[in-house]
Amino acid sequence: MSEFDLVDADAVDTPGDEWEELDVSDDEADRIARKRDREFLEFRKRIKDADQFKVEASVFDDATLAAVYKLVQDGHITAFGGPLSTGKEANVYLADGPDGEVAVKIYRINASDFRAMRDYLDGDPRFEGIGSDKKKVVVAWTKKEFANLRRARDAGVRVPDPIAVQRNALVMEFVGSDGTRGKRLSEVTVENPETTYEVVREYMRRLYAAGLVHGDLSEYNLVVHDSELVVLDLGQAVTVHHPNSREFLERDCRNVAAFFGRQGYEVDADDLLAFVTDADPEDV
Repeated sequence: MSEFDLVDADAVDTPGDEWEELDVSDDEADRIARKRDREFLEFRKRIKDADQFKVEASVFDDATLAAVYKLVQDGHITAFGGPLSTGKEANVYLADGPDGEVAVKIYRINASDFRAMRDYLDGDPRFEGIGSDKKKVVVAWTKKEFANLRRARDAGVRVPDPIAVQRNALVMEFVGSDGTRGKRLSEVTVENPETTYEVVREYMRRLYAAGLVHGDLSEYNLVVHDSELVVLDLGQAVTVHHPNSREFLERDCRNVAAFFGRQGYEVDADDLLAFVTDADPEDV
């Protein structure tokens, strides 16, 4: 693993609060869940009877099943597979789409880290006025990740291509092949730490120039696939105007510096911060 490709970046406008307003009111999935017609009930039974979903009751409530059902109706999913990863906030599943394998990330409405989500949402101009309704917060979080992926992709950062979002379900490019996900940096031997670091810091710079701070960047959400480095998990990414954006960015820089230090390539977190923000190192 010695080469990492960068995605070409077109000019990015000066970032601001020019984000689309996201609607967290009831959508078609909620209406399907309430209506519970024969086709939906048959779909729900088929999913809940599948072996890989029998222990997923905390994830697949009726409204979530309705969201997946709507994504199937809209042609984004043609077959639903088993789990790729599980976490406190979300599970990621492999699925078939019209053009090949896709990943479906489903956030739990009763997420155990609900309060941590609020820390990232509060102060983000896209989500003012959401309040404390748990369903609305998780729906906003899911739509936030979709919007962040699009913003990162358009800035020339290699991320999973966002395909569709419905309620608490996000369909995106599957970073892997033949049902096997790409390896995280934490799972591989980095043969050329200097080159890898240069890609990571450039991606961080491009995100910042596009108005985003990842907020949880580490070797656990940087994935290697087809000689490319791919950035995952942008659900918590915040705008540069978020009141905690500087704190989150400094933490990202420390995490990245610590990882590459363990690979034998010394990185100064302050120098990285200066590069990302295009500042004089003495000013950071």
